[in-house]
Amino acid sequence: MKFKLIVLIGVFIASTGFNGTETERMVTGAVTDGRVPLPGVSVYVKGTSLGTITDKKGHYSIEVKDDKAVLVFSFIGFETREVRVGHKRVIDMTLLPAQHALEEVVVVGAGTQKREAFVGGVVMNRTPAVRDYFQPGYPRDPYNTEDYTPVDENRFRQVKNQPLSTFSIDVDAASYSNVRRFLEQGVLPPKDAVRVEELVNYFDYQYARPDGADPVNIVAEIGETPWNSKHRLIHIGLQGKTVPAAELPASNLVFLIDVSGSMQSPNKLPLLKQGFKLLANQLRANDRVAIVTYASQSGVALASTPGNEKKTIMDAIEELRAGGSTAGAAGIRDAYRIAREHFIDGGNNRIILATDGDFNVGVSSDGELQRLIESERESGVFLSVLGFGMGNYKDNKLELLADKGNGNYAYIDTFNEARKVLVSEFGGTLFTIARDVKLQIEFNPKYVEAYRLIGYENRMLNEEDFVDDRQDAGEMGSGHTVTALYEIIPAGAGKQKDRLKYQDIKRSQLSGGNEVLTVKLRYKEPDGKVSREISKVLTDKNTPLASASDNFRFAASVAGFGMLLRDSEFKGTASYDQLIGLAWNARGADREGYRAEFIGLLKTASLLDKGPSGNDRKTGFENSTNRIKITN
Repeated sequence: MKFKLIVLIGVFIASTGFNGTETERMVTGAVTDGRVPLPGVSVYVKGTSLGTITDKKGHYSIEVKDDKAVLVFSFIGFETREVRVGHKRVIDMTLLPAQHALEEVVVVGAGTQKREAFVGGVVMNRTPAVRDYFQPGYPRDPYNTEDYTPVDENRFRQVKNQPLSTFSIDVDAASYSNVRRFLEQGVLPPKDAVRVEELVNYFDYQYARPDGADPVNIVAEIGETPWNSKHRLIHIGLQGKTVPAAELPASNLVFLIDVSGSMQSPNKLPLLKQGFKLLANQLRANDRVAIVTYASQSGVALASTPGNEKKTIMDAIEELRAGGSTAGAAGIRDAYRIAREHFIDGGNNRIILATDGDFNVGVSSDGELQRLIESERESGVFLSVLGFGMGNYKDNKLELLADKGNGNYAYIDTFNEARKVLVSEFGGTLFTIARDVKLQIEFNPKYVEAYRLIGYENRMLNEEDFVDDRQDAGEMGSGHTVTALYEIIPAGAGKQKDRLKYQDIKRSQLSGGNEVLTVKLRYKEPDGKVSREISKVLTDKNTPLASASDNFRFAASVAGFGMLLRDSEFKGTASYDQLIGLAWNARGADREGYRAEFIGLLKTASLLDKGPSGNDRKTGFENSTNRIKITN
């Protein structure tokens, strides 16, 4: 009997793999501040790219490989904590508010100075509550110096007078993760932080891939406008070709990292270091990376090093420490110099700037920074920007730098976002397949009275810029998608206007058959000087909204979300409930869960966008058509 028991135990051990140390398993738990759940907390396995975020109830689940795994819990405004998993399957965590300030101040008599400007005296730390920032009806927190470029929404334009709409494409997505940061902290974002095209382009769309010589494919679709039944919505999608990882060109990278005193917060330099370690893990032997830092002055933390020397690179990242003022322009010059010295012909030569954007030493004005970047970009070195932090975040400067540096711009608020940008979207983030990409849409006045481009306000071009190869425009990366939406007023549905003596033409005399519009796209090869042009014609098949593609309906829901957050005069009858239903039914496969997360943000915004009485802060127009202004 004893022998049989020993045999059974042996069979159990063999079948389960038990050897005294548990292997792969799921660890779950909840994160709170000691009183209430904390949604959006980054939970990741230290030293790996495995991570997740807590849901709206503060719950998480994550797979660990063995008992030696260490979980890291990181959240804006709270101290980062680490815990070894051991044999535990449930780990609950309480996070404590960070004891340092977003910006350390010194009390000097009746006034204040930054600490680096004063030695001695009484030091006072204050971490402003995020609810103080931009809260409707709440006085602006004096410690909050976040900056956003004002956005003046595009208006309806009459096709008879302006048949062409021309703009530069945009694959930035910083606005979405920044808006998410505000909502997860329990406040509505400032209107100018909401750039609708960046919200729409945060998501991947399943467009048909290019099958010819051109690296970009155009798709177009027309359907009902969810927020105005009298209008039509145009959906234009671009799909970039995907270059297999084995075929990606060698990279010559320079990490340009802000290590000034304002980067001390856990959601700044510590999160930045985690993100860059993820990126460093993707590098190959034929890649190179250097690290330039800047605070009171610029310095080289790592000379250009082969990508397979992982320990050397990781050690250099780990040694980064914050302190001092911010001489950003000096760091930019040094980064371009090093990138030029190690330039790889036919390769990916790129600077990745990581900062909160708070430049305060040397060149710091928007105009000076723009001229500096423009003078450097002719070298063939691209500049991408990663933004971090809150309280003193300079979104306006970072968007400008990425735009003028021929790169993309992302805002990193969590470890999960760092993984998305630097691991999941690694190719699209770093490898350009088409440069100076411009779109020009010609509308047929036979079918379209007026049109409005939704978003892209700071990407508009003149008509003649479309064929001018000297005109700078946006870049597309490997596998990238770009989405643009137009709301149109069909011919005959617009507000009646006085007839013109010399320009009035009967619609029956207009040409174009049943074509609604023609999309024209121009692009250059990554190292090319002359543009190529491709085009696509769109006809209206009167597709109802319910029969439109998932791409169409989901993008429309995101655009409507942006208009509600901006309290746009063009939001029509849009409501959070309507957009939640639209997004839910169009979420598709959603393998990474980003669309499900968006639906959660819609629900959060709906709760926040209420007055004390529980009524909507603003209601949709009962008859939006009568309220629309058309620009001639």
